[in-house]
Amino acid sequence: MTINQQLIRSEAKDYLFLTLGLLLYAVAFTIFLLPYEIVTGGVTGMSAIVYYATGFKIENTYMIINISLLVVALKILGFKFMMKTIYAIFALYFMLKFAQDLMPVDAHGHFIKVLGEGQDFMSLIIGCCITGTGLAIVFLNNGSTGGTDIIAACVNKYRDISLGQVLMGVDILIVGSCLFFPQFGSMVDRLHKMVFGYCTMFIECFMLDHVMNMRRESVQFLIFSWKHEEIAKAIVDETEHALTILDGHGWYTGNDMKVICLLAKKNESKTIFRLIKMVDPTAFVSQSSVIGVYGEGFDQIKIKAKKDKKKQIEKLQQAAESVPVNKE
Repeated sequence: MTINQQLIRSEAKDYLFLTLGLLLYAVAFTIFLLPYEIVTGGVTGMSAIVYYATGFKIENTYMIINISLLVVALKILGFKFMMKTIYAIFALYFMLKFAQDLMPVDAHGHFIKVLGEGQDFMSLIIGCCITGTGLAIVFLNNGSTGGTDIIAACVNKYRDISLGQVLMGVDILIVGSCLFFPQFGSMVDRLHKMVFGYCTMFIECFMLDHVMNMRRESVQFLIFSWKHEEIAKAIVDETEHALTILDGHGWYTGNDMKVICLLAKKNESKTIFRLIKMVDPTAFVSQSSVIGVYGEGFDQIKIKAKKDKKKQIEKLQQAAESVPVNKE
C-alpha cells in the first residue's frame, strides 16, 4: 500500500467515525434532552436555551455561532482541522434538523417524552452518557463539532489541559446564562434548570475524558527471552513500534540476557502478546500501566519552558561545547 493510499484510508476512517460520533450526539440530544427542556453546555446548549426562550430553531442558532468561529479554527488549528470542522458543523446541522422532524409530537406540538413524565434526571443521565461518548469519538478522530469545541481544541493544543476541563469552564458560563431568561419561569424554576444543566455538564465532560483516556492509555512491556532478537523483529514489523534492548543479569542463574523494553497503546496489548507467544511461549513478560507517554507516536509535551530557564540551558550547552575534549 502506497503512502497516498494510506493517507486516503486514514482520512476515510476519520470521516466515518466522525459521522458516527455526530450521529450519536444528535440522536441522544434530540431524544433524551430536548423533550425535557434540559439545558446543556456548548453551542448546542446555547442554541437550546435560545430555542426554549424564543422558539428560534436550534440548528439555525448553531450555524450562526459556528460560522463566526471558523476563522479561529483556520488560524490556530490549521486547514485540515478546519475542513473536518466545517464538515462536522454542516453534518450536525442537518442531523439535528432531521432528528427533530422524525421525533413524534403530542397534541400540543411538544416532543414526546420517551421515558415518560417525571423522568427528567434519568433522561439526563442516559442522554449525556451518549452525547459525551459521541464527542469523544469526534475528538479521537481529529474532528470537532465546532463552537466551544474549537476553543477547547485551541487550548489543548498549547496547554496540557484536558478537553473536558476546558469545556467544563466554558459550559459553566453557558448553563448559568439561563438565569437571565424570564421565559423559563420563576427564579426557582430557573435555578432548577441551572442545576440540571450543571449535571449534564459534569456527566458529559466525565464521559468525554473517560472515553478519550481509555483510547490513549499506554502500557509498558518488559520482555525477558532468549529469543529477544526474533521477538523484537516481529514486534517492529507488525506494529512499527520502536523499542529498546536492555542488558540484564539473572541473579539466581548468574546468566546474562537481553530485556526488551517497549511502550505501546493499551489496545495493542493483545497483538504484542500474540507475537511474543508465537516466537517464544516460555518468555517472561511484565506489563504495567503508565500515567503518560510523551514523544514521537504518543502525546506531545505541552508545558512551555520559562524564558529564563531556556537561557540558562542555552548557556550550559554553550559552556559544554566550549570545553576541549581530551582525545587521549
